[in-house]
Amino acid sequence: MPAALNRHSSRTNHTLILSELFAVFCALLLLYGCSSDTPPLPKLPEHGTILAFGDSLTAGQGAKKEESYPTVLAQLTKRDVINAGVSGELSGIGVKRLPQLLDRYQPDLLIICHAGNDMLRKKDPNEIKANLREMIQLAQQQSVPVVLLGVPRPGLFLTPASFYTELAEEFNLVYDGDILPDVLSDPSLKSDPVHANNRGYLQMAERIYELLKEHGAL
Repeated sequence: MPAALNRHSSRTNHTLILSELFAVFCALLLLYGCSSDTPPLPKLPEHGTILAFGDSLTAGQGAKKEESYPTVLAQLTKRDVINAGVSGELSGIGVKRLPQLLDRYQPDLLIICHAGNDMLRKKDPNEIKANLREMIQLAQQQSVPVVLLGVPRPGLFLTPASFYTELAEEFNLVYDGDILPDVLSDPSLKSDPVHANNRGYLQMAERIYELLKEHGAL
């Protein structure tokens, strides 16, 4: 009888352990599933338009026009990608330029890669954040989904300013803060200290393409 009790107790303990492991597994699945509540991007129409908005990193300074990331992204996505990059532009000017572009092209997606010049000129971060916020709001007022790219701050270690992450969280945007730091941290991908070369813009385009696929736009 004691042996039978021991076997029963052993089976009970084994069952309890399995139940606990199953509960932990389910909890991890739930945690993973809730780790990112960023909604998927709408599927881009077959003849859809992407508006790539920014400064010299969007314009493609340091490479030929046909080697800019918007041009390469157009080839990858088989969509019309408008290169709306203006070299040297500050975010305060950009926010005034954006409305006419939204009205003119009525894009299906807006990619914002802006404010690098503001940081180079040490503009007030609160002012930069306010300008970027207004860009996002202008797009959302027209129901245009936004993808935000974090531009690294000048310095030894290239990391995006915190306001990019804060804005992405505030508006629940698809955001990537690694693409530009990765490209601009590699001397072989740069044409000068702050711009990519043709290989750098190619990598930008490929990474953005993968980002769009990951979030359902393609």
